[in-house]
Amino acid sequence: MSLIQAENLTKVYGAGEAAITALDHVNININAGEFVAVMGPSGCGKSTLLHLLGGLDRPTDGNASIEDQPLAKMTDDALTKVRRRKIGFVFQFFNLIPILSSLENVALPLLLDDVSLSNAKQKATEWLIKVGLGERLGSRPDELSAGQQQRVAIARALITDPILILADEPTGNLDTKSSDEIVSLLKQVSQQWGRAVLMVTHDPRIAAHAERIVSMRDGKIVEDRHNAKSEG
Repeated sequence: MSLIQAENLTKVYGAGEAAITALDHVNININAGEFVAVMGPSGCGKSTLLHLLGGLDRPTDGNASIEDQPLAKMTDDALTKVRRRKIGFVFQFFNLIPILSSLENVALPLLLDDVSLSNAKQKATEWLIKVGLGERLGSRPDELSAGQQQRVAIARALITDPILILADEPTGNLDTKSSDEIVSLLKQVSQQWGRAVLMVTHDPRIAAHAERIVSMRDGKIVEDRHNAKSEG
C-alpha cells in the first residue's frame, strides 16, 4: 500500500478570468522508503504539489492522503500534528534560526512537541552525528558553510522520526560539491533510514540520484519513470 496518495489533486489560485490552475488533477503514489524527484520548469506546479502533499496548503479539488488519512478533511490542529510528527521539511534556504546553535535548531521540533530538553538534546546530538556534524553541535548558522547548514536542516527534519521528507530545491543554494553531498545524504535517508523522500529540483544531475523521476509541465504530470541509473 502506498504511503502517500494524491487523487485528482487540483489547486486553482484566483477566480473567474484571473484564475490560474497551478495543479491540474494530479495523481501520484509514493511508497515507504522511496526516493522520488519531481522535475519541471518554473511555474509547472512542482512546489505546489509538494505543499499540498505536506499539508502546507489545501487543494481546490481532489485529495492527498498520508497513511490513508485524507489531509483535506483534517482540522487545522490535526494537520499541524501530522506535519510535526509524520513529515519533515527541507527548504532551499535552510530556514534555521540564526541565534540558535546546530543542536538547538535540531532539537526545536521535539521541544515544540513537549519532549523534555534532555531527551531532545540527546536525540538532536544523535542525528547531527549521523549527518556528519558531530563536531559542530555548538555552531550557529553563520559559523557554518551552506552545505553544513543544509545538513543541520536535514537533521532537524528527521528528528521527529517522520515517514516522509519533503525537500523543495534542497541543493538550489549550494555549490556543486555541496549539492552532491546533500543529495547523497537524502539518498541515504531513503535507502538506509527508510524514509520516503520527495524532492523538487530543476537540476537533471541532482534528479538522477533518485530512483524515480516525475516530470511536470503546466500543472500536470507528463512522465513518471523508474530511474535505473540511481541503483547501486
